[in-house]
Parts: sequence; C-alpha cells; structure tokens
Amino acid sequence: MKKLIPISLILLLIPFLVACGGETPTPAAPETETEAEVPQAEAETEAEMTEMEEETEDLMVETSSYPVTINNCGLEIVYEAAPERAVTMNQAATEIMLALGLEESMIGTAYLDDAVMPEMEEAYNTVPVLSDQYPSQEVLFASETDFVYGVYRSAFGDEAAGPREELKTLAIGSYLSGVACEDETQRPDKTTFEIVYGEIMDIGRIFGVEDRAEALIAEMQAELEASQAAVAELDTASILWYDSGSDLPFVGACCGTPNMIIEAVGGENIFADADGNWAEVSWEEVLERNPDAIVIVDASWDPAQDKIDLLTSDPLYSTMTAVQNEAFIVIPFSATTLGVRNAQAVVDIAAGLAP
Repeated sequence: MKKLIPISLILLLIPFLVACGGETPTPAAPETETEAEVPQAEAETEAEMTEMEEETEDLMVETSSYPVTINNCGLEIVYEAAPERAVTMNQAATEIMLALGLEESMIGTAYLDDAVMPEMEEAYNTVPVLSDQYPSQEVLFASETDFVYGVYRSAFGDEAAGPREELKTLAIGSYLSGVACEDETQRPDKTTFEIVYGEIMDIGRIFGVEDRAEALIAEMQAELEASQAAVAELDTASILWYDSGSDLPFVGACCGTPNMIIEAVGGENIFADADGNWAEVSWEEVLERNPDAIVIVDASWDPAQDKIDLLTSDPLYSTMTAVQNEAFIVIPFSATTLGVRNAQAVVDIAAGLAP
C-alpha cells in the first residue's frame, strides 16, 4: 500500500514552499484557534486517515480471498468473485442462503415445501419466486442468474436447470448437496452433521462470508448440545420415523437425514438396519419392533394429522406403545432435508421425548 503523507505535515511545509518560490508571503489572518485546539485537530485528521487506511486494508483482504475453487460432486468450479444473481431451487438451499444473510445476492427462489422459518420470512419476501416448483432453463436464463443452488439431483434435471456441466460452460456456477451427487459413488455412505456443516462452509466460501458460516455452524452445534443435555438422563427411546404411506409405511432407514437426527438426540432408529436413506416396510415389521415414539412428517400433500388418525383408529396399529402413549412428534417435511432445519428438528424431538 502507498504511504500517505499526513495533511498536518503538508500544512507545516506550505510557508517554506512559498518562501522558496521568491514571493512575499501574504500576512496570515488572525488565528482563531487556541494552541490546544491545533494539535487536537491534527490528531483527529491523522486518526481519520488511519481509519481510512485500515478500512482499505480490510477491503483488500476480503477481495484477496478470491479466486475460490470448489470441488462439488466431482465438478470443479473456480469463482473469481462472489455470485451476485443466485437462484435457489429447493427450500433447504433457500434457507441456508438466508441464514447466511445472502438475500441481496439472490434473484430468485423456487420449490417451497412448507413455510420458511419465521426468522427468515422478512428476508424471503424480498426475493422473487421464479416458480412454485422448478423453473425451466428458459426462465433461469431470462433471470440472468450466475449461480444455481439445489439440494436434490432433480434440480439439475433436463426439465429444470439442466446438467451442471452445461451451466459451467455458460459461466453459471452451481452447487448440489453432496448427499445427492449425480454420481452415486460420490455420495457419502451415511449422512452426518459434518456434511451439513461442510455444505454451509462451501456456500460461505463461494459468497465470501466464511465468518457468517462459522457463526451459523457454532449456533447449530450449541442447539445440538443443549438438546442432548436435556435427554441425557432418559432411557434410550426407540423411534419410528414415519414419512408417508398407509398400506406400506415409508420410513427413515439407516443412512439418511432422519437417522442422523435420531442419533443426534440419542434415540434408536427401529429401522437402522434397513439400507439407504429411506425404506418401504410392512406394518407387521413396525408392530413387531413396537417403537416408544413416532416422528411423523407433516406435509401439505400428506398432513401429519391424517397419519395420526390412521394410527389411532386402526385396531392393530393402536396397540403400539407409542400410539397408546400418544408419543407423536410432528416434524415439517423440510426438516427431513439436509440443511439448517436439522438442528431445530433435534431440539423438537428432544422436547417431545422429555417428560
């Protein structure tokens, strides 16, 4: 950085510079400042100059964090600067962006599963909704987006944003949650909170807000710790994560977000031995495993109350311990997707298990 000459020094040199020029100095106007005021003014000026230099240095440090290289699901993208016209294709992506305070970098959202978190509602309302479901490539390109963020593979299908490799050739950045990588061999064997934190940090790096990402992660970790402490003295509860299905229940299996949340709260997933993130099982299996509590997913297309009514009205299902004790814990559908809501889901389930 160039050295700046303090104004006070220039003022002191003026009489000498004028004298060297051979001109008779004009008599100075009577001074109105006291001797104490002059040094104070000089000190204030120098302090202002120092503050300006520090602000410039801070700006240079922030700018120098680019370029940023992100390898996401095997696709490497170099960001020379933070995207300014981002589009989020799913609610979990939208909420991560809003949780990081990036609404001014967004020019569109899509596919809202249920209401956004209350603390995000005001920021969410400032971002245009491009489509109730996935916007087409035509809509995306018309928006002049420079970044597309999705949490499901379908967000980059032919009927939506299109393949990420093609977007890259158009100078459009993209990010896909690691648990949904196009190449399934690149997906993690099991979903963990570390994967959630890694995604938040990646978005923080792409947009130059790593400090906000770190703060958000710390907040989520604190929520987890508080919830775990609240149920630490309780017996381990066996839990069924009931997503949907009346004839054959669709449930949380060994390796997805539901199992991650159940483990975080210290529970036991009764279908932890089923492969994959989700599994279709029989009611006979559910009855045999007889859960202590049932987490029931609430969605606009499949309300939790309908499932509770099914469980309480059926002569067989109603014999289960969880149903007898009305140990139902309702979770919004959006909490089943990897994102910022997962910590709150742990809080909610811990509250439901506590006496």
